[in-house]
Amino acid sequence: MASFAAAQHLLPASTFRSSPLLLNRPSISSLSYKPLSFSSSTAGFGQAGVAIEFKDRGSFVQTAAVRHLMGSLTRAEGLRFAVVVARFNEVVTRLLLEGALETFKRYPVKEDIDVVWVPGSFEVGVVAERLGKSKKYQAILCIGAVIRGDTSHYDAVANSVAFGVLSASLNLGVPCIFGVLTYEDIDQALNRVGGKSGNKGVKATLTAVS
Repeated sequence: MASFAAAQHLLPASTFRSSPLLLNRPSISSLSYKPLSFSSSTAGFGQAGVAIEFKDRGSFVQTAAVRHLMGSLTRAEGLRFAVVVARFNEVVTRLLLEGALETFKRYPVKEDIDVVWVPGSFEVGVVAERLGKSKKYQAILCIGAVIRGDTSHYDAVANSVAFGVLSASLNLGVPCIFGVLTYEDIDQALNRVGGKSGNKGVKATLTAVS
């Protein structure tokens, strides 16, 4: 505003009165406003849209729309899931599995769950990919536990498992939910399978059914 006022003193007034930019500038009264419109759907997926229009004398229209898609946590009937569980560190993985199965029943998936046990977390991704190739499952839950030891073996296993599960999901287009948990010691592990930190198997299952 200060620069505009200064320009008025330097240039003739006729310059501003005849400026095409100022002559064609719409006034506030010439603008028309369209009320916000909202729409939603709750059948499986929900979406909401918002449209805003501004019109001037030249009927220029600017529209912006936003849509939200989200899964349902209450309509899992008829869907089929698989769970791949590592036997190594079974004192941890079995509790993760129990939390997962209890959550499946709650949402409610009661019959269409196949549980496959594998020797260790390293094999979880391989079996998940094979199950995904069958095209029988909406999602595959991968459960395991890797606890740090005295050597670097922990890092090699943890990285390989994460890569294997991710690759299976990307290659097949079937969600493979990463429920293979890594811990510093057994106490930390037990805190996350029903202790003060809750059961991570429950959280992984909620991801699968949504």
